[in-house]
Amino acid sequence: MTKGEAAPAAAEAAPEAASEQGSRNLVMRVVAALVLAPIAIALAYAGGIAWSLLVTLAAIGLFVEWLMITGLVREHRIAVPGVAALLLAGLCLMAGRIDAAVVILAIGAVAVALMSGARRNWAIAGLLYASGAEIASILVRLDPAKGFAALMFVLLIVWVTDIGGYFAGRSIGGPKLWARVSPKKTWAGALGGFVASLLVAACFAAFEIGTTGPLLLLGAVLSVVSQLGDLFESAVKRRFGVKDSSHIIPGHGGLLDRLDGFVTAVIVAAILGFVRGGADGVGRGLMVW
Repeated sequence: MTKGEAAPAAAEAAPEAASEQGSRNLVMRVVAALVLAPIAIALAYAGGIAWSLLVTLAAIGLFVEWLMITGLVREHRIAVPGVAALLLAGLCLMAGRIDAAVVILAIGAVAVALMSGARRNWAIAGLLYASGAEIASILVRLDPAKGFAALMFVLLIVWVTDIGGYFAGRSIGGPKLWARVSPKKTWAGALGGFVASLLVAACFAAFEIGTTGPLLLLGAVLSVVSQLGDLFESAVKRRFGVKDSSHIIPGHGGLLDRLDGFVTAVIVAAILGFVRGGADGVGRGLMVW
């Protein structure tokens, strides 16, 4: 085969290789989800120490991956106080001391700021991001009557927004949502995920877990917020020229890649629930809007 003949052959093989790679990634994503989702749901149902421990470990992982993306992970003087603050805050949250957890995280943020030098803003942002996820995830589940339902609502909204967006985007295509930040995301995918979230909210209302109107509005808000969280994480990675936050989850990348939408959604959900139910009734407050 001549050089001229080889070029078209290589061009024809490239789409096939890309398609095969995409199929393998999809299979890995599905397998990982089938393994991890039941574990997350079981621990969420158990609540208490089991859920708080999972959340604390995930928050530490989020902070470490943030430092990896921003090139600060090797700066132990930054990583150690941040990880220690998240761990101690998690122990306080397990003991029901939300106030102590907030104080510890504030001290941790000051320590990280003092140790970060010129990269201070990025280091503090990472700790605040992980801290928000840690506190909000535990607060939403805290209420014994409505906590599990509220947490499952948030999780399902985020999951179906991601799944609906993935399949709608691949099957419909069309204009890009924000090509400079996330080249693969389309407006069709965003709309598909949004519609899927409304279906979840309608199902919750059908089972009388909440009121139809407020649940639809809440589902819509959390779906949009979760997609914004996804774009935010993509923007941070693009800023530092990183494709995946890590490779800890097959087919999904890292914790940041998998939890970006959940982090923003659960923080907003916790704020809304807090407004109505207070610190001890976030889940109840969230489900009665």
